[in-house]
Amino acid sequence: MAQLLHPFLGSMANLVMSVGSFLVILTIVVTIHELGHFLVARGFGVAVDRFAIGFGKPLWTRKDKSGVEWRIGWLPLGGYVRFAGDADASSSVPDAEDLDDLRDQIIRKQGPDAVSRYFHFKPIWQRSLVVAAGPAANFVLSIFLFAIFASAVGINTVSPRIGAVLPGSPAAQAGLLPGDLITSVDQRPVTDFKQLVEYVHLRAGETLEVAYLRDGVAHVTHAAPLRVTQRDELTGRSMQVGQIGLGPSRRQQDYVQIHLGPIAAVGWGVHETWDIVATTVTYLSRIVTGKESPTQLSSFLGMAQTAGAVAKAGADSAPDLMGKAGGVIINLLSFAALVSTAVGFMNLLPVPVLDGGHLLFYGYEALARRPVGARVQAASYRIGLALLLGLMLFATWNDLQQRSVFNLLGFTS
Repeated sequence: MAQLLHPFLGSMANLVMSVGSFLVILTIVVTIHELGHFLVARGFGVAVDRFAIGFGKPLWTRKDKSGVEWRIGWLPLGGYVRFAGDADASSSVPDAEDLDDLRDQIIRKQGPDAVSRYFHFKPIWQRSLVVAAGPAANFVLSIFLFAIFASAVGINTVSPRIGAVLPGSPAAQAGLLPGDLITSVDQRPVTDFKQLVEYVHLRAGETLEVAYLRDGVAHVTHAAPLRVTQRDELTGRSMQVGQIGLGPSRRQQDYVQIHLGPIAAVGWGVHETWDIVATTVTYLSRIVTGKESPTQLSSFLGMAQTAGAVAKAGADSAPDLMGKAGGVIINLLSFAALVSTAVGFMNLLPVPVLDGGHLLFYGYEALARRPVGARVQAASYRIGLALLLGLMLFATWNDLQQRSVFNLLGFTS
């Protein structure tokens, strides 16, 4: 009986760690996102009816002195700020006729002075800033978390010096040798071996210009990464990436850990956040142009699995309980920075149900001097929602195709 219970308990522990870690991270990221909208809106004097984290039946509600209802829903997979006069939680943009009706209702019930407190009657630039504040808050959170990591934990850097060259690989054909120091790729400076790997991963099939130093003498060569299937050591997921066949240096002096001061750490946080956004844009553009397969896209399942793997790696990094707890927290905060950047970027996409879609409508309104028509908006929201649901289903299918996702339930691949 004990032999049967042991794997079951292990599976449940994996599931709880993965799902629990991911939900905690998602709740933090969503709360910061919605606080961005809320704080900027209140700064402009916008009346707010509700601040909600999660959807569905409320588990907890409270109304403050200013009339804002604070709510926590039972389904912790998102949140929203509902402004006074909103028809729904998405704060959709009313057309001219709806705005006239809303203005008349406000004047009848509260008087003409109350109109200026409603979000939809604020100047376009103020509405745009309120909408953009959500993604901006996510980027600020990412920068903050990366900065804490750089200051408290430190950054491990590896010199871009070649330690090994795979025989017959593109690097070998390009004439690269162990001991060569890579200085740039496609005229982009390289200071860390990780930078080189990440750049090459997304350039399969392209010819790269590689600049390097050999015995202090500068050289330039060219190499075309081959697409290979690689297994992620952390999650066990299979990935298709570009490789030219280089291994990092094994010299101890090429491995350095640095702790940054507050200002330098913030700068590093900005760099890391921007690098994630730039990498995402590159990957999406390569999918659109047919240079990359969309099979790398991941859903909540894959993210939960990664959260669990990150937490487990943190726990395994120390022998004592306090060390394990610290490792889990540090690893999850680092992962939260990645998730926050992803949420901020995704919300800026020009899809009507997202913040980027609202900004797109405001851009039209600024040029045309009138809101987008109700029929066009309704059709756009339906199309946008269908696109998002389709993308989520596709990403979920990708995760289910990966045997590693069953690690959530304790199975091995």
